[in-house]
Amino acid sequence: MQVGKYGRTLGIVLAGGKGERLMPLTKYRAKPAVHFAAKYRIVDFALSNLVNSGIFSIYVLVQFKSQSLNEHIERGWQFGGALRGRDFFITLVPAQMWRGEHWFQGTADAVYQNLHLVTLYDADRVAIFAADHIYKMDVDQMLAYHISKEADITVAANVVPTSEASAFGCIDTDAAGRIVGFVEKPENPPEIPGNPGFTYVSMGNYIFEREILEESLIEDAKLPTSHDFGRDIIPKLVGTSRIFAYDFSTNVLPGKETSSFWREDKPYWKDVGTIRAYWDAHMDLLKHDSEMTFYNPQWPIRTVSYADPPSYVCPVKGYTCNVQSTLSAEGSRVLGSTVESSVLSRNCVIMPGSSVEESIIGEGVVVGENCRLRRVIIDSHNIIPPNTVMGYDEEHDRERYTVDPGSGIIVVGMPKMQLRKSIENPKEGFDWSSFS
Repeated sequence: MQVGKYGRTLGIVLAGGKGERLMPLTKYRAKPAVHFAAKYRIVDFALSNLVNSGIFSIYVLVQFKSQSLNEHIERGWQFGGALRGRDFFITLVPAQMWRGEHWFQGTADAVYQNLHLVTLYDADRVAIFAADHIYKMDVDQMLAYHISKEADITVAANVVPTSEASAFGCIDTDAAGRIVGFVEKPENPPEIPGNPGFTYVSMGNYIFEREILEESLIEDAKLPTSHDFGRDIIPKLVGTSRIFAYDFSTNVLPGKETSSFWREDKPYWKDVGTIRAYWDAHMDLLKHDSEMTFYNPQWPIRTVSYADPPSYVCPVKGYTCNVQSTLSAEGSRVLGSTVESSVLSRNCVIMPGSSVEESIIGEGVVVGENCRLRRVIIDSHNIIPPNTVMGYDEEHDRERYTVDPGSGIIVVGMPKMQLRKSIENPKEGFDWSSFS
């Protein structure tokens, strides 16, 4: 039986989110399965944080459109035969309707419907982490803080300017860090004691002592609430339980700067819940001094590895190549084209004469010859016809593509599914439009 310095800690990753604000990227997949940074999925960050922190017993709770997420975790997140067992596992848990014929009704209900897993593991405490944010943190340090405070619950708290805090669940603490108030999206967010102008906001990551988790979830299940940790469980327990905010800004990642080629790694958290935020996060990654780095060997972001060939750049048909500030995954090819400030996912191809700027190109995408793309997100498996122009005429783009309101970013979702018969003869076969 694995008993670490903090007792038996069970990890639960909440990966059932719909991600409706990321449509059409979530048309065929759950939000945690959305691709990120050329070769990763969003869920990889939560799982990497837990595994890098020494938590090897993890349940991943899935629900909506989970097939690609299931395949991703089964292919890349399994321990080898000698390690696999009661204390070393990453196991998918679909909604099984243990508590009635309904889906998970909220984050708290998702855990409530699976309380038997906490019992079977014989957990002392449970780390409940969100799978729909991009973040890097050492969970071991949050556990140490939790134990030192003799806390019933610890909430990971990001520090943001008070002027921006109204978009989040806000935490009010006393000078010792104990939570005295927890409110969703208040008009007047509370400031951090001793740090005026800044506010703690919840990251949706919690550590619960087992007993209070069980008691609070069983009680909440009897009430007509939204069954959510941030809206219901935590606010109700404030004042009667020892609940503390863990200051995320104090987290320290291992790995010091050893050369001029990469800098010291730092904690990072980004909500990528909208198309604009998703695109902004990618553009941030392309800066040399980005707050996020993938190049720390002591804190790797893990993912599925495929037997794809190396990325390839080559002048073709008299066209030269110009690739700058770009992330390129395995199998990507730039053939006689220009790519600047962009992300190229696995096995995509940019054909001769094309120009791609500030764009995210998905897995298996082919951008035809002489295309011009700017501020575009193209989801997997699309074929962009030659001479296509996107991102230069907003009125033209809105007539033909999905354009994100406000940001003007063009999003091309995955192509509609088709039966072979309908591909060979479009006038026959099944109409998939009802599934679009």
